[in-house]
Amino acid sequence: MTLPSFSISTTFSLAAVFSWGTSDFLGGYGARRTNAFLLTLIAHLSGLLLMAGVALAIHSPFPTPAAVVWALMGGLSGGGALAIFYRALAMGRMGLTAPVAAVLGAAIPTLVGMFREGLPQAAQIAGFALAATGIWLISRTEDSSSTEGIGMAALAGIGFAGFYLCIKQAGDGSAFWIAAVSKVASVTLTALIVVMGRSARAIERRGIAFGVLAGCLDVSGSVLFIRASQTGRLDAAVVLSSLYPTVTVLLARFILREHFTRWKALGMVAALLAVPMIAWR
Repeated sequence: MTLPSFSISTTFSLAAVFSWGTSDFLGGYGARRTNAFLLTLIAHLSGLLLMAGVALAIHSPFPTPAAVVWALMGGLSGGGALAIFYRALAMGRMGLTAPVAAVLGAAIPTLVGMFREGLPQAAQIAGFALAATGIWLISRTEDSSSTEGIGMAALAGIGFAGFYLCIKQAGDGSAFWIAAVSKVASVTLTALIVVMGRSARAIERRGIAFGVLAGCLDVSGSVLFIRASQTGRLDAAVVLSSLYPTVTVLLARFILREHFTRWKALGMVAALLAVPMIAWR
């Protein structure tokens, strides 16, 4: 029996949550030991090589020229957003900049999806609101008094939204090739940042390993999101996939023994409650 398309989309979205969440944990942990942009470059390059290799191995058809352009634009938007986001975190308080970028990055494509595909059911709309609340609570920290860096965080959120929208516009081509092509733009942009910032210095093997693993998981999450957006509604795919900070926070709590606030616990509950509401059909 064939599963309903929305159920397939939900499965892909939730799988993306685990891939992206684990990738962020590994990347964040590795960045403690080396330059963050250099680590990001290694991650993007690893993702590019992995997806291109998989696409060639299974003889996936190469996307149309229009799909390639949209994928490149998506990679450029996402790669630029990541660079801006790191800068925003350096300028201001993570407790405010991180949730602003996360929620805005999910809200814009959600609204666009509703406009293009029509309003979802009331339960799904309530689920979107609950998920946004969960993302905000999970991403924030207790120290969020300063608003410095909020403008750049908003720009980062717009860039993340651009990635989602461009990837959706890339159409129904091979998810492996679309992910690989998007990484070409991300690698190029990140490499320029590393060179201009003179961040290309020696990196220990452990840092390279973290970067490679994080990159492979990150691009796998991108493939899963692409398939989610291809098999279901854009708004549901974006909101569900944006719950990935839940996994990052849980890994930090159980592996690194980081402090787990009551607000994060409340955000977890909101995220869990939002999933079946969004999957409602």
